[in-house]
Amino acid sequence: RFEIIKMKIAFFANTDWYLYNFRRSLVMAAREQGHEVLLISPPGPYAARLRELGFSWLAAPMRRRSLNPLRELWLVFWLSRVLRREGIDLIHGFTIKCAVYGALAARFSGAAAVGAIAGMGYVFSSQDLKARSLRPLVRAVMRVAFGSPRARVIVQNPDDQAALLQRRMVVADRLHTIFGSGVDCIRFTPRTENLAPRDPFTVLMVARLLWDKGIAEFVAAAQLLRAQGAPIRLLLAGATDPGNPASVSEASVCDWRDQGLFEWLGHVEDMPALLHSVDAVVLPSYREGLPKTLIEAGACGLPLIATDVPGCREVVEHENTGLLIPLKDPETLAHSILRLSQDNGLCRNLGSRARKRIIERFSEEVVIEQTLAVYAVALRH
Repeated sequence: RFEIIKMKIAFFANTDWYLYNFRRSLVMAAREQGHEVLLISPPGPYAARLRELGFSWLAAPMRRRSLNPLRELWLVFWLSRVLRREGIDLIHGFTIKCAVYGALAARFSGAAAVGAIAGMGYVFSSQDLKARSLRPLVRAVMRVAFGSPRARVIVQNPDDQAALLQRRMVVADRLHTIFGSGVDCIRFTPRTENLAPRDPFTVLMVARLLWDKGIAEFVAAAQLLRAQGAPIRLLLAGATDPGNPASVSEASVCDWRDQGLFEWLGHVEDMPALLHSVDAVVLPSYREGLPKTLIEAGACGLPLIATDVPGCREVVEHENTGLLIPLKDPETLAHSILRLSQDNGLCRNLGSRARKRIIERFSEEVVIEQTLAVYAVALRH
C-alpha cells in the first residue's frame, strides 16, 4: 500500500446521486485512513444521505447543461475560494466538467488535483453540431487545467487513455488507467437458490435513459423478439436524465412500456436483489468509461451481453465472460438474448467466469488502493 500523510480531500461531482452510488466506498475508505473529506455537488435528494453517513457536504452553484461562460467562470472562482477556505490539499473531480473545473480551481488555490474521466462524455462522443463546436475549447481548457505537475487524470479504459494522448490534452506521465469505480464483491454475489432459469427467461438492462446507452437498440431488439414470439421477459431499470443532452424523454419510455416491449422499473435502490431476479444483463451502449452495471452483474455471476466498444470490452470477453455484439445492431442483440435463453449451460459458464474476472480486476479494494496511490503521486509534486 502507498502510505500518504493525512490530508483534507474534496470530492466534486455533478450530482449527489453519483457521489452516493458510485464513490461512497472510496470516500469512506479515505475517511477510514484518517483523511478529512468534503463532498461537493449540486443540491439533490442524496445530500441528506451523505450527511447521515457523517460526511460534510457543500452545495455547488452548478448547472450541468450551462454553456454560459460567465456562469462557468464564476463556478471555478467559487470552487477555488472553497478550496482555500477549507484548507483542501487535494480535489478529486468526476466526469470531464468537474474534473476540469476542479483542476483549474486547484491551480488557483495551490491544491493538488485528480480528475476522473469516465468515458469521453457528450462533447467527444456525440456528433451533433454543438458537441463538435465545443471540442476545440474543451481541449484547450483541459490542457491548461491538467498542465500543472500537481494534476493527474484517471481514465477507466485504454481507449480513453489513447484518445487523451492523441489529442494532446494530457501528457503521458500524468495519466493513469484504473478500471472503474469498483464493486463490492461481498454485497454483489451470485444467488444460491433457484438456480434454474426463470420462466420466462428474464433479461435486464440497467442504464441512465440516454440514447447513447443503446436505448433505441434495446427497443428494436424487443420488437424483434416479440415478432418471433420468443418467450423472453425484458426489464429496463434506470431513470431519465433531463440534465443530459442525450436524454430519452419519459413519454417515449412510457410509450414503449405501454406497447408491452419491456417492463420499466425506474430507479432501483436494491441492485443485488434485482440482479438476483434475472438471468442475464445487456448493455448495448455506444461508449463507456467502465460500466458499473456490467461489473455488478458480473459479480453476481450473470452472463453479459454488451457492445464491442471502449469500456464494455474491458469487462466482457467474447465467449468467455459474455457476448460482445457490434455497435447499433439490434438484430445481433436479439439473437444473443435468444441464444442465452436456449442454453442454460452457456449462461452458467459465462456467469462463473465473469465473477472470477470481476474479483481479480474490478473489486472495490483494488480500485480504492490504486486511486489512493494516484493521490500520493499528485501530492509529491
